[in-house]
Amino acid sequence: MEYTVKAEMPGLVARTTVKPGDEVEKGQEILVINCMKTELSCTAPLSGTVREVMVEEWDELEVDTPMIIIESN
Repeated sequence: MEYTVKAEMPGLVARTTVKPGDEVEKGQEILVINCMKTELSCTAPLSGTVREVMVEEWDELEVDTPMIIIESN
């Protein structure tokens, strides 16, 4: 099963903490969004392997922008 992590709020990508091929655990930080001078940590909704990172640092995000695809194990 594949899951696409989408932006929950508008902002800028402050940093990604994973890359394609990385194994992640449910709840692990995978990306940080900067919104109005506040950093919001985005976490993995399930355990699996990062298949694709679709954003780069300082990309502008709108609500529901696809960011990271995780494939469950």
